Amino acid sequence: MLVGGLQRSSLVDYPGHVSAVIFTQGCNFRCPYCHNPQLVEPARFGQPLDMEDVFRFLQSRIGRLQAVVVTGGEPLVHDDLPALLARIRALGYLVKLDTNGSFPDKLSAVVSAGLVDFIAMDIKAPLGRYGELAGVQVDIGAIQKSVGIIKASGVDYLFRTTMAEPLLDEDDISKIRTFLGPRVHYSVQPLNPRAEWLRPEARRGGPT
Repeated sequence: MLVGGLQRSSLVDYPGHVSAVIFTQGCNFRCPYCHNPQLVEPARFGQPLDMEDVFRFLQSRIGRLQAVVVTGGEPLVHDDLPALLARIRALGYLVKLDTNGSFPDKLSAVVSAGLVDFIAMDIKAPLGRYGELAGVQVDIGAIQKSVGIIKASGVDYLFRTTMAEPLLDEDDISKIRTFLGPRVHYSVQPLNPRAEWLRPEARRGGPT
């Protein structure tokens, strides 16, 4: 497992709980507005953290932290993610997984194994614009399958869209809501105007 960062305490990443956040390196998307390019493009990767150091920290915070969020990059690109989640759960922590939803079979496996307590899936765009906002060709069927898995999982979840203006507008958000259907947990989050973009030219409406 390649881990590029560790946030030692967060009050916002796992709703209702104090958490640590593990940032995995590597992603199969290239969203132009991504604000973590150092976790996406291999040429920008830093030295991975020593996993034993990460777990020594988590062990030392038992009783003070309640949860661990595993985010990225895209955690599900790593075949050893289930082992990481199982080891975190063995310490007694709640586990939240952030994902782009492009690996439904891997997602189903960690859900079926009972390795996650909360799933947050980023919905990048209306289905017809997914590749544009993800920066790569996307298997839309995989996205749809992941949405269905999460809805049926029985675990807490949140679908969320980053309002990456000028790339998205309110009509796009309306189409996403229609795709997700009624009575789902969905939020639209603002994009930090000062954050770095993976493709800075896209901020000005240029080609991605």
